[in-house]
Amino acid sequence: MIHVCSLAKVEETVARTGAGRLLSLLSAGTEVTRPASITRENHLHLVMHDIAVAQEGMTMPGEEHVRNLLDFGRQWDRARPLVIHCYAGISRSTASAYIIAAALAPKCDEAELARTLRALSPSATPNPRLIAVADALLDRKGRMVEAIQAIGRGADAFEGTPFELRIEG
Repeated sequence: MIHVCSLAKVEETVARTGAGRLLSLLSAGTEVTRPASITRENHLHLVMHDIAVAQEGMTMPGEEHVRNLLDFGRQWDRARPLVIHCYAGISRSTASAYIIAAALAPKCDEAELARTLRALSPSATPNPRLIAVADALLDRKGRMVEAIQAIGRGADAFEGTPFELRIEG
């Protein structure tokens, strides 16, 4: 099970779910305290800004970020939940949950997975750059990009409501 939340909800989400792994996607300078129950080797902290096009002074999500999150997701034994968070729990984290779910269930229908994501999180607005890079790396031939574009921008929110995404397959 993948649990998605904001930075403010990391500690309580990890405690509530009994998670064994944590993926943090934050801008440079945004600190995260790893919950004591998560070992250092089970925490991946990727530094990037929530942008889709290059902007001076900002770190755009790139291939190295996506390769790292895919490796981290594939190393997960699924014995205990994985918590994924970004600052607001709306863009980088929802994109990463979608990407890991697609990678771990290679026969899943990308559009159905995107619709499930929208149903679970009305505010989800997956970062399009992360999705595009993952689509290429997973050889999904544009289907991930199209599926995320089809669900459109999520409802306006300052912080996403935590949710869980089941991986089928």
